[in-house]
Amino acid sequence: MAKPRTSPKTTTRNPSPSPPPFLFHYLLPVSPLTTLLFSPKTHRFRLPKPSSSSSSSPPILLLCFIFSLTFLGISILNLIPTHSAIIPCSHSAASTPSLSPISPKTSSSGFIDDTRLLSDTVMVPLPAHGALGANLSSAEKEFWEQPNGEGFKPCLDFGLGYRKSSAKIVKERRRFLLVVASGGLNQQRNQIVDAVVIARVLEAALVVPVLQVNLIWGDESEFSDIFDVAHFKRTLQADVRVVSNLPSTHLMSRQKIMNKIPHDVTPQWIHARFYNQLNRDGLLVLKGLDSKLSKNLPPDLQKLRCKVAFHALRFAAPIQALGNQLAKRMWIEGPYIALHLRLEKDVWVRTGCLTGLGPEYDDIITKVRESQPEYLTGRLNMSYTQRRLAGLCPLNALEIARVLKGLGAPRSARIYSAGGEAFGESRALQPLVAEFPNLVTKEMLAKEGELSPYMNKPSALAAIDYIVSLSSDVFVPSHGGNMGRAMQGHRAYVGHRKFIKPNKRAMMPLFEDTSISNDEFRSIMRELHKSQGKPEPRGYMRNRDVISHPVPECMCKHKTGIF
Repeated sequence: MAKPRTSPKTTTRNPSPSPPPFLFHYLLPVSPLTTLLFSPKTHRFRLPKPSSSSSSSPPILLLCFIFSLTFLGISILNLIPTHSAIIPCSHSAASTPSLSPISPKTSSSGFIDDTRLLSDTVMVPLPAHGALGANLSSAEKEFWEQPNGEGFKPCLDFGLGYRKSSAKIVKERRRFLLVVASGGLNQQRNQIVDAVVIARVLEAALVVPVLQVNLIWGDESEFSDIFDVAHFKRTLQADVRVVSNLPSTHLMSRQKIMNKIPHDVTPQWIHARFYNQLNRDGLLVLKGLDSKLSKNLPPDLQKLRCKVAFHALRFAAPIQALGNQLAKRMWIEGPYIALHLRLEKDVWVRTGCLTGLGPEYDDIITKVRESQPEYLTGRLNMSYTQRRLAGLCPLNALEIARVLKGLGAPRSARIYSAGGEAFGESRALQPLVAEFPNLVTKEMLAKEGELSPYMNKPSALAAIDYIVSLSSDVFVPSHGGNMGRAMQGHRAYVGHRKFIKPNKRAMMPLFEDTSISNDEFRSIMRELHKSQGKPEPRGYMRNRDVISHPVPECMCKHKTGIF
């Protein structure tokens, strides 16, 4: 395995102490809402400090007088012709490029059009290398070769009706939607995407979502710790109004948190269930949105999903910068594979599968599973063997090594391992490292101290994995899940970068059949996965999300595309 990088130690100054949190919220009645908004982990929903009219009246009157004189002076100056009045609009725009991504264009018809801004907001990877090197075999060239995108490019051309209604929706100031997102990073991303769609359906302003404390990993990160809030607001300003704070007038003690939402609900169900309540109360708090909103929405709402996922949810600047640095360190040395290994302890507990590390490790997982049976997800009546043959178990290190060899990956291939710490640590990874010694992790790529701000912050570390994985020439998930689906769709959206999803159900019998030769195994493996990464229309299969399959709602052939 490659050695970690090191650099000379640098001294860091202690951060200045943060001011004490605002205490006015303790005067509010205790309720589920106030408990949520003012939990010990967050103080971002601060109320304005109460003012004393007796002490502030003179200064306020003086300020009002000064403001009135200033406004009168500006009004008079506007009547005086200046040279700038005759400068063409195009020249003015060119002189202030920094303003272009902030204000969406309003047409003479009264609707908002921000299509010209989308090319500046999408998170794009570093260029693919392709099959480099004269000594590559045909199988190795095929492995590194990028799929044919068939001319599909992003095209979020919202309908006229959608754009006309935006003029009213983006000005909403009375009704607010607050969503609590739970789970890991990519699960939270999915819920944030649906939160924006629901806000649009209800014609409500969206409060920046609350990230619930993750009980498994103990991550207390807030939205602004992981995502770029200003970019999120700016990108969606033509679709919904996004606010950072809930107005104090809407902190009602009787407000309930709605967390019992059925699966696969439609926009019509959302509107019928919550619109009148929102009109009455002015605030709707939703929790537990994961996989609740239907995957089959009207075209404009599907496009909105893509806009949120691929444009609005940019990571916070420090995370984005570090992720880009690690990606460049991988990229500069040639093509690389990003491998999303799901070998964490909680994955083995939840899937009901064996680790492949022997009885000692399997007994540990079995005891945890028996003491906490609620962690086991689905198919409770299946044995381990049945689960494995059905493709429901993660590929372990030995199996993923066989997959990569069968697909033609050269032994010298550089592999970035994304994901959490493997259960069994180095022993769990040993079979993979034996076949592909150039395996590195973010901890090995980072210089000393670079990852220090994100220790015990799994969401931030997962975001770094996301950035490095996006720029890889080939991405391979060892198991399904939100990260794999997000990467599948994002890589398709930015140019159909190669994505290989192992066909576990078809492969498992091959792993057990010792009569198959290596050449025959490689031939079957390449045939099973030959279409991976090519445009795959979503259709109307209930288990396919537009975020993982953006063709055809968010990508098309007949237009020039966003970028």
